[in-house]
Amino acid sequence: MWLHETSQNERKTLVAAFAGFGVDAFDTMIYTFVIPTLMLEWGMSQAEAGTIATASLITSAIGGWAAGILADQYGRVRVLQWTVLWFTVFTFLAGFTDSFAQLLFTRAMQGFGFGGEWSVGAVLVAEIVQAKHRGQAAGLVQSSWAVGWGVAAVAFWASHALLPAGQAWRVLFWLGILPALLIFYIRRNLQEPAVFHATRAQVRAKGGGHPLQIFSAQLLPTTVFASLLSMGMMGAYYAVTTWLPTFLEAERKLSVPRTSGYLLVLIAGSLLGYLVSAYLSDRLGRRPCFMLFAAGAGLLVYGYTHIPMSDPWTLLLGFTLGFFLSGIFSGMGAFLAELFPNELRGSGQGFCYNFGRATGALFPALVGYLSTRMPLGEAIGLLAAGGYLLVIAACVPLPETRGRRLVARN
Repeated sequence: MWLHETSQNERKTLVAAFAGFGVDAFDTMIYTFVIPTLMLEWGMSQAEAGTIATASLITSAIGGWAAGILADQYGRVRVLQWTVLWFTVFTFLAGFTDSFAQLLFTRAMQGFGFGGEWSVGAVLVAEIVQAKHRGQAAGLVQSSWAVGWGVAAVAFWASHALLPAGQAWRVLFWLGILPALLIFYIRRNLQEPAVFHATRAQVRAKGGGHPLQIFSAQLLPTTVFASLLSMGMMGAYYAVTTWLPTFLEAERKLSVPRTSGYLLVLIAGSLLGYLVSAYLSDRLGRRPCFMLFAAGAGLLVYGYTHIPMSDPWTLLLGFTLGFFLSGIFSGMGAFLAELFPNELRGSGQGFCYNFGRATGALFPALVGYLSTRMPLGEAIGLLAAGGYLLVIAACVPLPETRGRRLVARN
């Protein structure tokens, strides 16, 4: 197995990045589970619920680019600690809110750290791990999203089994403070990549490395198409995952325990999808995997939201949907890191991935808006299909980067 060929430093970095992105997922996906409860407790509309999700994603885009720029200046490890502290504190504070406006503020603030953590962690892994294993390493870290999502689903079920709904959603947010303990592990075990130190020395000696250079004539096409690639992935994913619990309860008439069970099956498929796609990313290439998984996810989203089916078929299709829906992201961290030069890696990766978050953030709000004029399932399917078509189109002009070495230039 490829992990046996990694060094102790590489494995420690993978553990930290895996845990960081997993708790990122837990803190973020909690909100999708409590939407139906808050609509009952506060009388919050679907449009307002979508607005909160969108606000968090927009601020995550800003935070992601900002964290990438800071990581190019001050180091990946230091900035990673800042982002973890930020998003855990604001997730905790969300549990004390009593209105739409208060929750909108805390979730928007949580987004800054949420976006920053992925950007910095992905760059750190890409620069530490050997080129031949970079796709699988990035995919392994990305798979922690399914783990964090699964823990959130279990916590959702357990909290509703033990507490009244009006208290359970607050406890879920309060649990979000616990991952702040990860900071101590990062501080004690992680080191800056050698390529970062070499690159910073070159920048100090020769200049350059300004974050806006990603918009230079040489890099602008890469920045534009990589951003559109991210937009398609994010928009489709958020359109589905933000509204899926509500879809299962409102249109499929599932109870909380049954909704949690269906989601856990989908999450299990997601975990497998991340790992398989990570392997294929290093074997087939980044671009073929993106296009393959976009086509599969698009077809499955349509079937899941439009075709009436029995419980066993819903479970089976949900597992397969999760496989393609999440697996598409496995190669993204490695791909973006390989597209940009060392001195602009944090800025370039942070901008492109989080441009996708900012524009993809509009999709949940659009689903909420369209659901007032058409069935919720149709709104989800329409926007997801558009997102996956954009993924395929954006892949065409981008170069294949599998196996590219990230070394400091003389």
